[in-house]
Order: sequence, then C-alpha cells, then structure tokens
Amino acid sequence: MASRSFRQSMRRLWALDKFSYSVRVFIALSGSMALCWYENEMRLLVPLFLGIIACALAETDDNWQGRIRALAATLSCFTVAAFAVELLFPYPYIFVTALAVASFALTMLGALGERYGAIAYATLILSVYTMIGVDQRGGEVSNLWREPVLLVAGAAWYGLLSVLWQVLFSNQPVQQALARLFSELGQYLKLKSSLFEPIRQLDVEARRLELAKQNGRVVAALNAAKEIILHRVGNGRPGSKVSRYLKLYFLAQDIHERASSSHYPYNALADAFFHSDVLFRCQRLLRQQGVACQRLGESIQLRQPFIYDDSFAEALSDLHASLEHLRIQSNPAWRGLLRSLRALAANLGTLDRLLSDAGNPDRLADARDSSLLDRSPHTLKDFWGRIRQNLTPTSLLFRHALRLPLALVICYAMVHLIHPSQGYWIMLTTLFVCQPSYGATRRKLGQRIIGTAIGLTVGWALFDLFPSPIVQSLFAIGAGLVFFVNRTTRYTLATAAITLMVLFCFNQTGDGYGLFLPRLFDTLLGSLIAGLAVFLFLPDWQGRKLNKVLANTLTCNSIYLRQIMQQYANGKSDDLAYRLARRNAHNADAALSTTLANMLMEPGHFRKEADVGFRFLVLSHTLLSYLSGLGAHRGTELPAEAREQLIGGAGESLARSIDEIATGLATRVPVQVQSDSEEALADELEQMPEEIDEGQRLMQTQLALICRQLGPLRTLAAHLIKGPTAAAAS
Repeated sequence: MASRSFRQSMRRLWALDKFSYSVRVFIALSGSMALCWYENEMRLLVPLFLGIIACALAETDDNWQGRIRALAATLSCFTVAAFAVELLFPYPYIFVTALAVASFALTMLGALGERYGAIAYATLILSVYTMIGVDQRGGEVSNLWREPVLLVAGAAWYGLLSVLWQVLFSNQPVQQALARLFSELGQYLKLKSSLFEPIRQLDVEARRLELAKQNGRVVAALNAAKEIILHRVGNGRPGSKVSRYLKLYFLAQDIHERASSSHYPYNALADAFFHSDVLFRCQRLLRQQGVACQRLGESIQLRQPFIYDDSFAEALSDLHASLEHLRIQSNPAWRGLLRSLRALAANLGTLDRLLSDAGNPDRLADARDSSLLDRSPHTLKDFWGRIRQNLTPTSLLFRHALRLPLALVICYAMVHLIHPSQGYWIMLTTLFVCQPSYGATRRKLGQRIIGTAIGLTVGWALFDLFPSPIVQSLFAIGAGLVFFVNRTTRYTLATAAITLMVLFCFNQTGDGYGLFLPRLFDTLLGSLIAGLAVFLFLPDWQGRKLNKVLANTLTCNSIYLRQIMQQYANGKSDDLAYRLARRNAHNADAALSTTLANMLMEPGHFRKEADVGFRFLVLSHTLLSYLSGLGAHRGTELPAEAREQLIGGAGESLARSIDEIATGLATRVPVQVQSDSEEALADELEQMPEEIDEGQRLMQTQLALICRQLGPLRTLAAHLIKGPTAAAAS
C-alpha cells in the first residue's frame, strides 16, 4: 500500500509542468557546481550560472527540431552580445549608443512572437551579466575571451539538456497544457453553476463578472494549448498521439462553447421556480460536469484512463423529470421560461455526451477541419511586416522599445555619476522591473524590492549559520531552483531566491557580505528609474484606450454573429473561419478583462472610467454568452420561410447594430442611446405563436436576448464617449 502511494505521488510530481523544468535547471546548476569544485576553479561558477539562467529565460516550447533552431539563434545572439560588451566597454559614448540601439532593436523583435521576444529579452539580460563580470574585474578587458566563453558555455550546457529532454519527452508539454485547459474549464462550469442559485434578487452581475474573469483564464489556456499542439503538428500530418491530443483540444473548444452559452434571464428563473427543485438540479448537474472536467484534466496529466461517472446520466434524467413535472402543471406564466430550461437541459445533455466521449477520444470522428492557424512569421516579408506594423506610437511594444533604452541609458549615466559599488545591478533591476504597462511595472517594482530585502535578510542569517562552502553551494543550487519554479507566479519569492543564489555564488570567490548593501541600494535605484520611466515617458494608460478595447470586443462579437448566421444558412461545420471568429470573440473578452485589471493599478485620474468598464465587461460577456448559445445549436434545421427572415434579416440587422456601437466607441462619435428599430425588432422576435417550430423558436429567443443587450450597451457607450469629451472641454 505504501509502495503504491509512493508511486502515485511520484507520478503526480512528474506530471507537474514545472517539475521537468526544475529537473533540467537542477542538473545544469549542480553539474556546473560539481565541475567547478572538481577543477578547483570556483571563479568559473558565476558566469556559468548566469549563462544557464539566461538560456533558461530564453526557453519557449517547441518540438526538438525547433528547439535546436531556437538554441542556435540564442547562442548566436548571446555570443555577439557578450563580445560586443567586452569590446565596447572601455569606450563609454560608443557603448551607451550601442546599448540604446541594441535594446530598441531587441525589444522590437517581440513583435515576431513569443519565441523571438524571449530570446531578445534573454540577450539583453546576458549583456548586463557581461557588464557585471567586466565591472567585477575593475573595468579591464585584459582577457577578451574568458567571460563571453563562460557565459555562452553555461547557456549551451542548459540548451543541450533542454533539447535532449525534448527528444525524450516531446508530448509532455501537450499533456500538461491540456490538463490545465480542462482544469480551467471545470472551474468555469462550477462558477457557471452558481448562477442557478435559487435565491431571489441574486447578484447576477457580480457572478457574471467572476465568470468573465474566469473565461479569460480559460481562453489563455486554450491559446497556450493550441500553440503547443501546433508546434508538434507543423505543416505535416499529426502522429497518432498528437492526433489524439488534437481531438481533445477540439473537444475542449466544444465544451467551452456549450459552457459559455446562456438561454435564460437568471433572476426571472429564480423568481418563477423558487419553490421548485429544477434550478437546484441544473446547478447540481452543471457542478458535477465541472468536477468531471477537472478529473479529465487530472487523468490527462497522470496519463490514466478517464471514466465518466454513470450517476451523471441519472442526474440528467432527474432534471428531465423535474421539467416534465413543471410542464404538466400547465402554468401559462412559465411557458417561455420552461422552453429556455428545456434548451438548457438539451445543452447539458450535449455536455454530458461530450464528456463521456472524452474517455475514448480516438473514437471521435476525424471528418472535420482540423487545421490550426499558425500566426508565427515564416518569411523575411512576414518578419518585416510584423515589425513595420508595430513601428507606430500607438503600439504598446513600440512605446516600450523607446522607453527601455532611455531607462537603461539613465542607469548607465547613474553608474558613471555616482560610482556605486556593484553599479551594474542597477541596470539589471531596471531591465527586470520595466514592463510595457504601468500596472505591470508597479506590481513588479514592489515585488522586486520586497523580494530583494527578504533574500538579503535570509542570506545574512544563512551566512552565519552555515559558513561551510559546500553547504552554501547546495543553497545556491536550491535557490536557483526556487527562482525558476516561481518566477512567473510568485515573483517576490523568485526575487528572494535569485538574490540568495547570487550571494552564495559570489561568496564562493570573494566576500559575499560586501554585496548586501550595494544590492539593496541598486535594487531601490533601478526600481525607481524603471517606475519613473513608465510613469513619465510615453505612458500607456489603459483608461485612454478603453474605448478602443471595448470597440474591438464588440467588433469581434459582430464577426462571430455573422459566422454563426452563415452556419445556420449553410449547415453546421466547425471550419477554421468559424473557430477563428469564436476564438477572437473570446480573446477580445479576455483582453477587456486584462485591460480593466491593469487599469485598477493606475493613478486615480486614469481609472475613473473603470466602473463603466466593468459594467461593460458584464454586458459584453453576457452578449457573448447569448452568441455562444446561438452557436451551440447550429445544427438546428429552420423552416424555409424563417431562414431569410432570421438569417438575412434579424441576424444581419443585429450585426450592423453591434458594428454601429463599436464604430462610435472607436471614433468617439456620439452613439444613439435609444434605437426604436432595435426595440421593434426585439418585440417582433419575442412574439411567437404556440405552433412555431421549436428550432425557429430557439433561434428567435437567442436573437431576442442579443437584441435586448444592445440598449444597455448603447447607454454605457454613450456615457463613456461623453465622459472624456466633457473632461477635455472643462
């Protein structure tokens, strides 16, 4: 029993996405440490460690062939940067000019995608590491080859481990990405179930806001899984394993569309069926399906079979029985709401089938468009087109590419003006802290200062408690592991860990105590420079572009609606155009949530419209839910006489109305608050005779719900446009 429990624990540990990362880092750091001890050359330790760190920061997911190409590009950039620093260091004016130009060019490479952005960022970091090494030698460049070769050697050592790992465990990142995706989907379903709480005057807005935020996390997981699978598929046919993962990814997309759909006004349901158990049964089934989604994610992560609980079928049967009981009562006031509940029950039934199919994804049909859109550039024309597109002051990346060189030049000037001890740590701090947005910079600034203070305090205690060089070497390796495991999720802890690692490494070759005060001073000064640069130079306040973000959200919803209408006209087909429109709509919804979160970090004057923004987020997410509900029933057959009326008439009219609001927001042209035509259309859609076809009834109901959302959206859009205009006039 104990042996089985141990194996299960090890399996869970192996399945963690950061475990493989930490194993590679541990092998790289401990191997370098062992080599230095064996050769009795502890002076080699610091540049080797710094090279490993830089290469690990440049690492992004890819197949093993792509990882080799990325490693070759990384080592080439590292070599050029390190030698450039060594050669130009004695010539301050040439050096600072080259630093500014290089930092601008490298930052702009982020326009080409995550891989190029990571390599460019790591190259800048390695450049500063090289400056620190030259500064440690008193600024002398007596041995041109030593520092660059050691830094690149450390990077190459980690890079080879990374490539080897990718050869041996190529599909592990896919499993981890899909596990994370289904876990987030499960949490979304659980939050969605809270909307069916049978409570009068339920705060639907607050729960929808939480749902919108969770939808952002689901969308991020979908995008990450798509990119990782795309790296394995490439331009060829996927192998059997990758094909299985691709089917699970498409299954997750289907579940997301079903989960995010709405067919009903929640408060009306709670008022009407307060004394019935039907809402409780809806809530229970939806929550069970959320748990099942998370269990599916765990099964994928642990590479174990997924068995869908048969009791869920019983819960679905109980829901249908409850609906039948309500139907028999023949209450006229319930007629429309019961139809919405039946649509919900049908949707939950489809979710039940999708989750049961997940137990054997190989059984899923292949007859679908399984292409994935590859957004990465492949030709020189693509490369230049991406960069040229961002060479504008409206680009967040371009502003950052101008701001970062300015901040680094100021850091360099401070190093020469006040001659602080270990002065180039100022530049490193600024490089880490200075982010494209003010909110992200402010958050990282605080975390960096607190983390550094904690690291120095703990380092002081450990220096006294464990003076043995061997023990301190183990601490250095452990601190390096903690840094890499936490650098994207717990930056304060990661900063404390990297501070400890630096202290212990430098103590192997000199006086680690001498770094305490300089490290703290440099961190404070570097953070201050980064904060002032983001605040004063080309600040990208989220509040100033909120109207454009809202406009983009509505535009993407309009495109999604038109694609849904095409599906009703031509038949259901999960082709690339439809999936792209659906993903873009959800991406825009997630981008709005992120923008508002960053807005809350900005000074009060720039976040005065945050309340309107969050109300807009609730409304736009509700609109997206109604669109998803319409998309979820694309297979519905419509009578011939209704097709033109609903698809070419009502559907197109609603899409034009959404476009009108979006255009008004984007251009700050006043938006009509009240639309008589939309009000008349909503009334017309809601007037349905009893004998109407159920498919047509469902579509008309969804279109009516969409139409009723436009009025509140118009009101908020008009308020947002009027607010900045009035402020400017005053």
